[in-house]
Amino acid sequence: MPQIHASRLLDAANRIILGKAQNLRLALSCLIAGGHLLIEDVPGVGKTTLAHLLARLIGLQFQRIQFTSDLLPADIIGVSIFDRESAAFRFHPGPVFAQLILADEINRATPKTQSALLEAMEERQVTADGETMPLPAPFFVIATQNPTHQIGTFPLPESQLDRFLMRIRIGYPDREAERALLMGEDRRELLQRQEPVIRPEDLVALQRAAAAVTVSDRLVDYVQALIESTRHSADFAGGLSPRAGLALLSAARAWALIENRDHVLPEDVQAVFPHIAGHRLRLAGDGRSAPSEAITRLMRAVAVV
Repeated sequence: MPQIHASRLLDAANRIILGKAQNLRLALSCLIAGGHLLIEDVPGVGKTTLAHLLARLIGLQFQRIQFTSDLLPADIIGVSIFDRESAAFRFHPGPVFAQLILADEINRATPKTQSALLEAMEERQVTADGETMPLPAPFFVIATQNPTHQIGTFPLPESQLDRFLMRIRIGYPDREAERALLMGEDRRELLQRQEPVIRPEDLVALQRAAAAVTVSDRLVDYVQALIESTRHSADFAGGLSPRAGLALLSAARAWALIENRDHVLPEDVQAVFPHIAGHRLRLAGDGRSAPSEAITRLMRAVAVV
């Protein structure tokens, strides 16, 4: 049954976002693994549409936060306002109190505002006026990020990047898909008519099924070899943390589930590894985010045990 839910999601998503089957599988794997997703790309390739689509397909409560340079933490978390009738301050929840948050152009806000999401992403709760309040379940953040060389962007700190399970890029469509977009119906109108294909509780069932996917000892050996190679490589300034290793296994389990298997293969790890490691690794010397070529070389150098 969980695999049927995953197939329904992918079939419906591919009818709206054309020519991006691999990216949609990665995004769905991230949600099934219970993680947050960072989408980095140029404007206009469907980053926001993807977030809207996932919320609609699963029937999740959705909120969009447009990050700008003047956005304040209270604009995300909420604010306490004095109520004259009760003669007390009353907390008004911000947009973070939803099941799926789209943090649009997250790197256009200042680091202080970006950090307002840290507790929410890690602990699934927020603290305001000394009171800790749980967030809805399930809870996901999908953040879009413009390339860091564009004007008016602030780089995300490593502590926040590490909260994102995956980073993906959508890229331009191929010629056939782009022609279908140009000649077909407006994607926004299609999105407005899209009905949920599964329920939030079905997503929870998918997450439980993914957590039960078998990982053999030899597969764990391979994952450890990959992680250790990042720590000893002269290409990178520091390697992957144990948290990254847990993220890698979670994403590989979700990928295997989508492939209708009850066990993880090395191919599952290889499919998600670049998107787990790419935003966590920095090149030695200049500190830039590790390009895909460097990660591919590392994967080729590690033997499958």
